[in-house]
Amino acid sequence: MAPTGPDVAEPASLEACYRRIIRELGEDIDREGLARTPYRAARALTDLTSGYRESLGKIINGAIFKSESDEMIMVRNIETFSLCEHHLLPFIGQCHVAYIPEGRIIGLSKIPRIVNHYARRLQIQERLTLQVAHAVQDAVGAQGVGVVMEASHLCVMMRGVEKQHSQMKTSCMLGTFRSSAATRAEFLQLLSA
Repeated sequence: MAPTGPDVAEPASLEACYRRIIRELGEDIDREGLARTPYRAARALTDLTSGYRESLGKIINGAIFKSESDEMIMVRNIETFSLCEHHLLPFIGQCHVAYIPEGRIIGLSKIPRIVNHYARRLQIQERLTLQVAHAVQDAVGAQGVGVVMEASHLCVMMRGVEKQHSQMKTSCMLGTFRSSAATRAEFLQLLSA
């Protein structure tokens, strides 16, 4: 089970924090362009971390169905974004999720919702990839799950090494995706098709 996040500050408290940060940067918080920024930033951060306050059970909402299918099911190119827990800067990319059912399938829209659930937290891509794979595995009891995520990290692009075109890829293979070279090869072939 994934750990839940910290208690979330009230929007008014976050707004006060942003007001102080802007002042500390040397800006005039009463300037017309900044007057509502603390409020908007607090709302944005609350939205970007909504995964802490969601229930995975409510997201799946019973959308697990009996199925005789035992062939690979894949959802590709799930657009995703998260906040790097080290610098609070976004990383943006795509997630690809596949599983082989064992008598049960999950509603199609639930896979992107699972990705969002874990992405909308302070994250590292490695953990996010694992959390998505385990959540799908736990939800349907699949024979196996494969997840590949590729993302560009603004903490690498905008600061430090400043490499604009670098991209990180992570994967997690569970069950038959790990134990069967043929299953893994099929997954990776479908990804590149």
